[in-house]
Amino acid sequence: MGKLTSGRWFAAALAASAVLIAGCTAQVDAEDLPGLYRNKETGGEIRLDSNGTFTATHLSTDAHTDPADFHGQWEFVDSSGSDFVYLDIDERGIGEVSGVQLYARGGGKVAFSTPDGSWSLVLTKSTET
Repeated sequence: MGKLTSGRWFAAALAASAVLIAGCTAQVDAEDLPGLYRNKETGGEIRLDSNGTFTATHLSTDAHTDPADFHGQWEFVDSSGSDFVYLDIDERGIGEVSGVQLYARGGGKVAFSTPDGSWSLVLTKSTET
């Protein structure tokens, strides 16, 4: 395969990746984020308050941790790759995770991501308060 042909393949693969990544992310307005999000299967909930605080109930951020209750402050990060909500967890000691990323998926959904890129928990915004 010549240099020109391999360069075209590389460009095509790069373009396809960009389309796939764009399809997985959503443009989210930070003002639309506050509210209660639930996962009906696990019973997990997270409330993002408009004052920048959050509370989580019976929530597990991955498949390796038991559900827990925690709270803290949240901040929306408008990233060029994927918008996310950074959860700064209060009262975490040395050696414990003090913050996690909750990805805004659009359509009233937020999710925790695993290192392999799959979604470990998807929560849907509730119409109840």
